[in-house]
Amino acid sequence: MKRHARKAYTALKKMGAPVIDGDGGYGPHFRISGEKNYTGGWAVAGEMDDFGVSLKINKVLEANGLFVEWINPGVLGVYDG
Repeated sequence: MKRHARKAYTALKKMGAPVIDGDGGYGPHFRISGEKNYTGGWAVAGEMDDFGVSLKINKVLEANGLFVEWINPGVLGVYDG
């Protein structure tokens, strides 16, 4: 995982977000579960953007030059911005 993505991954993990490590260099840097929201309502709770993603997630990712989009109804993928 690239340094900027690892930094965001670590920050989100410390905040309690349900992050999932990458898949060996293919696809997104890492993923965020949209189903495991019991640790604070990460992907789909609280204040959200127009696509239903938590502003807490977006803030960390934008600070590291990344963005998120839905891979499927239960998983967000993190990509270069």
